[in-house]
Amino acid sequence: MRPASPLLALLCAWGLSGLGVLFFGLPLVGWQLGGGVIAGLALADAWLLWRRPTPVARRRVPEALALDLEREVLLRIESPGRAQRVDVFDLHPGHWPSQGLPRTLAVPRDGAMEFTYTLRPVERGDAHFSGVQLRLMSPLRLWRHARIAPVPQSVRVYPDFAPLARLALFSADQASRLVGAHIKRRRGEGTDFHQMREYRVGDSLRQIDWKATSRARKLISREYQDEKNQQLVLLLDTGRRMLAREDGLAHFDHALNAALVVSYLALRQGDAAGLLSTGEQPRWVPPRRGMAGIDTLLRASYDLQPQPLASDYLAMATELSARQRRRALVMLVTNVRDEDIEDLLAAVHLLRRKHLVCVASLREADLDHALSAEVTDLTGAIHAGAVARYLDQRAAAHDALSGHGVMVLDVTTAQLPAALVERYLAVKREGLL
Repeated sequence: MRPASPLLALLCAWGLSGLGVLFFGLPLVGWQLGGGVIAGLALADAWLLWRRPTPVARRRVPEALALDLEREVLLRIESPGRAQRVDVFDLHPGHWPSQGLPRTLAVPRDGAMEFTYTLRPVERGDAHFSGVQLRLMSPLRLWRHARIAPVPQSVRVYPDFAPLARLALFSADQASRLVGAHIKRRRGEGTDFHQMREYRVGDSLRQIDWKATSRARKLISREYQDEKNQQLVLLLDTGRRMLAREDGLAHFDHALNAALVVSYLALRQGDAAGLLSTGEQPRWVPPRRGMAGIDTLLRASYDLQPQPLASDYLAMATELSARQRRRALVMLVTNVRDEDIEDLLAAVHLLRRKHLVCVASLREADLDHALSAEVTDLTGAIHAGAVARYLDQRAAAHDALSGHGVMVLDVTTAQLPAALVERYLAVKREGLL
């Protein structure tokens, strides 16, 4: 409980009147009597405030929130038996930006007041609202009393699944184009038989079914489609390389979002998608078919966080080899550095015994900007030279991977979703699995 502005003003006025007693001969008894009245009023007002019941607070917020998307939170304050003026602040996770707090409410007797504020989650995982902080005013406005209304609540913050919801409105091919993938169409070619149809200009002679042609007395072509029920496994690096941030998100968040996009499209194509991460938060989701698989991937990965530890590629490859027996397209999303290349080569060599391996190496967009910037002085020249040397070392590491039969994608975070989708569809189209 703390004194409010009116009480402080009264005390200041009473203190100044004491100067009149000292220097101007004002009666001491009157000054003492005034102090007694102020003290009596303050004590009575504090006692009434102390006995006042704490208003009831209720919160309405979705149990699942999306990363970096603003959501409205509704607070309802009820005051049984007494009208009250209340300052309200919700004890949401402290580092989340909010708008509309604190709020001052005049709650009627036996009534309630509601208001909404916006909250933007900035970190995935489990988050906790500890309660609602209320500041009550005494009847004479001489005191303020801060109380906590116990309204504990836990929420889960998922990756931004709005892009997945938008992709659901389109076919698999249209959705692939929406994420920026460039798809080369090859009509009628594939590995699985789809249907018989009339011959079209451009069909190859290999597609013509001569028995069906003789029966129908017109040219009939076989149409094939990409093979279904293949396996896709995303390997997510949770090491220190993925702690770098761009556009307000860690590289790991960008990698996770892209992994969910390509997994969603794989499920739409009839394939099975799974996920593996190791380190302090090991997760294994076996590849499974069906659109319900995207929910499984979201629930399994929403609280994964990168750690300030070195990535153990060989341990990741060993674990995947033990868990994933069937041949699969394995997509590792990481940030390749030349000092990691020996460990990474050993890992991909182990994986390539059974699987088709693709390594997506994230490149910081600032490197491209630094290399393309105009050089006007010695410091700028040294900086540009250092960036160029670093990119050459990255390119050498990528060439070493390519030399061992590994598909390598050197992309920025903005290019990552389209690059993964494009490579997945290329593998399907070329029948590499």
